[in-house]
Amino acid sequence: MGDRLPSESELVELLGVSRMTVHRALRELTADGVVTRAQGVGTFVAEPAQRVELLELRDIAEDIVSNGHKHTTRIVTLDAIRADSDLAMAFGQRPGARLYHSIIVHYEDDTPLQVEERFVSPHFAPDYLTQDFTLAHPHRHLSAIAQPEEIEHVVFAITPGVEICALLELDEPEACLQLMRRTWVGGRVVMKGIFTYSGSRYSFVGRYRP
Repeated sequence: MGDRLPSESELVELLGVSRMTVHRALRELTADGVVTRAQGVGTFVAEPAQRVELLELRDIAEDIVSNGHKHTTRIVTLDAIRADSDLAMAFGQRPGARLYHSIIVHYEDDTPLQVEERFVSPHFAPDYLTQDFTLAHPHRHLSAIAQPEEIEHVVFAITPGVEICALLELDEPEACLQLMRRTWVGGRVVMKGIFTYSGSRYSFVGRYRP
């Protein structure tokens, strides 16, 4: 545990608020994991939760081939767009900033395994739109320019919409895994990717030594 907080009575006196207000605030902080309470002992600042990075950058084409299957791609979209407010915030730019955009479906044999959507900074990858991503997909192209200095991964379980169901050739909506990734080079976000997988066809595996 961390530092011990004053008692409820002491907080009432220190802050000049009601006991009910202090009690409610401590209850909410406990629920959020900010503090821990030990009956008969006191309230303590909680130790920061440890975050373990279980995912690494991997080339899905190499994964598929290494498992003895054939990898192919279908290019759905490859164009330039203007960033909306969410994308602008993700890249630390102003709304309306120019970004490159791609949507690619990766197949294992004849089965669609991943829908890959990327937003890429033109300053980082000026030739992005001229690449033949049926030969060397975006992961390889971007890695060849520069290796990321920082990576952010967030994984969600989602119920896919009509477009994703169609791209993954799902007869009925099913739980899907969605990985959101941002990469930094030179202190700036250069790529935001959204990778969606059918939950019944793919799983994330991480291994680490504690």
